[in-house]
Amino acid sequence: MTAKARRTSSRKRPAAVSHDAAPQEMAGGSCLCGEVAFELVRSAGRMMNCHCARCRRAHSAAHASNIFVDSAKFRWVRGESQVSNYGPPKDWHFGTAFCRLCGSTLPREVRSVGLVVVPAGTLDGDPGMRPTGHGFADSKAQWFSITDDLPQYAGMPPVG
Repeated sequence: MTAKARRTSSRKRPAAVSHDAAPQEMAGGSCLCGEVAFELVRSAGRMMNCHCARCRRAHSAAHASNIFVDSAKFRWVRGESQVSNYGPPKDWHFGTAFCRLCGSTLPREVRSVGLVVVPAGTLDGDPGMRPTGHGFADSKAQWFSITDDLPQYAGMPPVG
């Protein structure tokens, strides 16, 4: 583990993203090269698996596991200027953000709805939550089987 990864691992400390007086437990994440790092309040969002074709392509996987978190519970630790975004301008449901230096997928801020979509695979530790369902299950890859008992939604699941 690199020094950069150790600095962003899960730990207790006062959250710069909260106005609460009590320390909150944070989960940290970063890109592959370590130039971009972020934090979110553990257990503050909702994790969903998305099986839509766009998420499968953007993540090169059977599905994307994303955490939807209120933007007030998220902050960039470093490297925000290295984050590039791609997505249709009128469709907040899809987009991708990535490090300009190494290409790693990164959290995407959706200011129009006050959410940050955090790819779970970018986290350095346990976010304190597990997936609660499968979005766009009707669009899943034909070669992939959903084998758990989580709810399956034909389209976009509730993320709030």
